[in-house]
Amino acid sequence: MKKIAVIGAGKWGQALAYALRQKCEVVITSRTERDIPGFVSLDAAMEIENIVMAIPAQAVREWLGKHYGMGDHNILVAAKGIEAETGAFLNEIYEAFVPRTHLTYLSGPSFAKEVMEGLPTALVLNSHNRLAATAWSEAFPDFIKTYVSTDVIGAEIGGAYKNVIAIAGGICDGLKLGENARASLIARGLVEMARFGREFGANEETFLSLSGAGDLFLTASSKLSRNFRVGLGLAEGKTLDEILEELGEVAEGVGTAKALHTIAKTNDIYLPIANEVYAILEGKDPMESLKDLLNNRRR
Repeated sequence: MKKIAVIGAGKWGQALAYALRQKCEVVITSRTERDIPGFVSLDAAMEIENIVMAIPAQAVREWLGKHYGMGDHNILVAAKGIEAETGAFLNEIYEAFVPRTHLTYLSGPSFAKEVMEGLPTALVLNSHNRLAATAWSEAFPDFIKTYVSTDVIGAEIGGAYKNVIAIAGGICDGLKLGENARASLIARGLVEMARFGREFGANEETFLSLSGAGDLFLTASSKLSRNFRVGLGLAEGKTLDEILEELGEVAEGVGTAKALHTIAKTNDIYLPIANEVYAILEGKDPMESLKDLLNNRRR
């Protein structure tokens, strides 16, 4: 894997371009031209066989429909989320356009800022095609330890669900509920994530790994997380529009919370934390949600 194109030049796309550039020749593109290393046109990027898709989950279907035919690219999906309007997982969306053997999904704890600083972390490359995942794994630099897995749906659910729990973590901190409360919230969030994953055939071990617990512990307890900062803003009484305008970036947990709420309702899955996050995003008082969670006797 000598040459790679990154599509999506937000902070995460730029961080991945930086990391992969340690071993490979890397170009990057986005909707608007940017003064960053290796920037090229979309047409030039699409001529490269190996592509990293770092565009937000909610924009994936529209982008593929507009820009992608049934090409022969090897694609690494770097977004984490579930489509809000349909409840579709990213693998379902991508597989409508790309053969599943050409798709790999990136998961694990990975703040863009720390990746850009070359700080160590560990990530998982998930694919139905182990050879494809291994090829991507070998493209990553020495400061990122990589693992290979075939549990695509488990990694997807872990990566998407942790963003919703991260919003809850930010609310918890914003309300000054304490360290005990946040630890309890994250632990129960992990239980909830695994319960949801079982419904879709995920491997339970995935939720105890980097793709589940590792990413969750990071994202649900740090202000470096955009979703955590959404929760802080909600606890302060700000509107969602105000929060997102201040962020200036996509917070995937917002759309995913809606998707989880719809899926849970349709399939009768018990997701108390995710449902309360959705309710708060829809305008419910966070203190009322806290009261309802504490008074809920169902396990």
